[in-house]
Amino acid sequence: MTSRTSNRRIFAVALIVSLLVAGVASYYASAHPDGLEYVAEQTGFLDSAEDSAASDSPLADYQTEGVDDARISGGLAGVIGVVVMLVLSSGLFWAVRRREPADTDA
Repeated sequence: MTSRTSNRRIFAVALIVSLLVAGVASYYASAHPDGLEYVAEQTGFLDSAEDSAASDSPLADYQTEGVDDARISGGLAGVIGVVVMLVLSSGLFWAVRRREPADTDA
């Protein structure tokens, strides 16, 4: 087995695990507020919070707009997030990759 094959296999397994965690395990995540939200509620300034600029986006609140089933909606939002990050990070890695120097003998 070559190093290239091994790297591809590791990447494929990591991608499958990421998609499973995002699509399946995310449903079992805690529904309780995060730490900052909890402190804001306990100290009494939660009501003064404003919605974020992305509050009306298609994937707001870890749900997919237009999908009524909460389990499918959250899982789909997670899978979309993994795919978007894969595309963005792959593009970034491709843009900054090492390139062999141009042949100066020509």
